[in-house]
Amino acid sequence: MRLEECYNDFGGSYEDAMGRLQSEALVQRFALKFLKDPSYERLYQAMQAEDYREAFRAAHTLKGLCGNLGFLRLGEFSSQLTELLRNEDEVESNLAASRETMEKVTESYQAVVRALEKLQEEVEG
Repeated sequence: MRLEECYNDFGGSYEDAMGRLQSEALVQRFALKFLKDPSYERLYQAMQAEDYREAFRAAHTLKGLCGNLGFLRLGEFSSQLTELLRNEDEVESNLAASRETMEKVTESYQAVVRALEKLQEEVEG
């Protein structure tokens, strides 16, 4: 699997990532490092614990990572979740939408991980 195909598989923009990092080797290196990043796990745990302040921070971090790496779909859902959690006074009224959006974040995250793990296997194999 080529790196560009990997990006296409999970709804990313290889062109955006190349525009930022200027080198396919760097894009691949940082994309594969994403597999070890704890942001999604922190977000998931915070949402489960109903710690919405920490969930906001984790979603915001994930959004930034996705923006830098060109992970468009995951970045979009992370951005939506960030906005739903931004104002502590509105978290309760946004709870249903936040949970629904978290499901989309999870689905997108899993698609990114599957594609990157496949790429990693091919690179290492």
